[in-house]
Amino acid sequence: MSERTLYTTRFSLMGGAATVRFIDDRGRSIAEAIARAAENEAFRIERKFSRFKEDSVVSEIARNAGRAPVAVDDETAALVEAALDLARLTGGRFDPTVGVLRRAWNFKEARVPGDDELAALLPLVNHRAVSVRGGEVFLAVEGMELDLGGVGKEYAVDRVADLLRAEGVTSALLNFAGDVRTIGGRGDGRPWSIGVADPRIPGRCRFAVRLIGGAGVATSGDYERCFVKDGVRYHHLLDATTGRPAEGVMSATVVAASAFLAGRLATASFLLGPREGLALIVGIPGVEGCLIDPNGAILATDGMSRISNLPGSLYAAYPAL
Repeated sequence: MSERTLYTTRFSLMGGAATVRFIDDRGRSIAEAIARAAENEAFRIERKFSRFKEDSVVSEIARNAGRAPVAVDDETAALVEAALDLARLTGGRFDPTVGVLRRAWNFKEARVPGDDELAALLPLVNHRAVSVRGGEVFLAVEGMELDLGGVGKEYAVDRVADLLRAEGVTSALLNFAGDVRTIGGRGDGRPWSIGVADPRIPGRCRFAVRLIGGAGVATSGDYERCFVKDGVRYHHLLDATTGRPAEGVMSATVVAASAFLAGRLATASFLLGPREGLALIVGIPGVEGCLIDPNGAILATDGMSRISNLPGSLYAAYPAL
């Protein structure tokens, strides 16, 4: 048997960097074929669901908003339903139609929109006006858009992980711009170590999550796409009920059985704020999580102490709960 070798492939995906690392002992040609298949699956999902691609299904749905439903396959219907479930879970703070607000917000140019601009767009942000039935998706109001960015990248990393497992890979680490999925351990008996960024010190890890087995890790933070103006931090995680950046949490990290579940819960807990966000995570069996509030205080589930290097003293350090 050949020596076990770590293979790595890196590519750009959905506006960020993607890395797939896996261990295989069947030779380079097989590993390279697996790596190409992994990239192709990730690109398939991006092409199909990106609102930035004119030939994607979500772009077709947006072009037909207010006019006609669009026939979709089961995969598309399931993703739209997942986004709508997340909207209901957060009381509308997350909304898969929030993408229209990019017409007002410009994070590259550090532009803060006025109240009138947001008020003109908010009627187009309404998950209740999205219907999924009979194999069709319909946006009820002309001008609405569908944005599956809140669930698509996490779905992609899980799909690629499923592909690797089907190809016989038993040890892998996938990282799609911070959405992580593991398979097995590192291959040497040690766990995979996933660093979670410090939301205020670039390049520094605030803590690490250590995993053996299949799991998903996702973090939502106010530090990726953001700018500071007049002392106020503005970030891209918008509260769809106000059209403005959510407040109360700097970052939210969730560990779950899949990246798809971890990502949705990280987004939800970030938008809900420290009290409701932590309560949401605690209430779901098999899920662990950690929130960092604007003062740097850490709120975490009890189980995080078993899978991370956070000191236990931090778990009871938030008297407001």
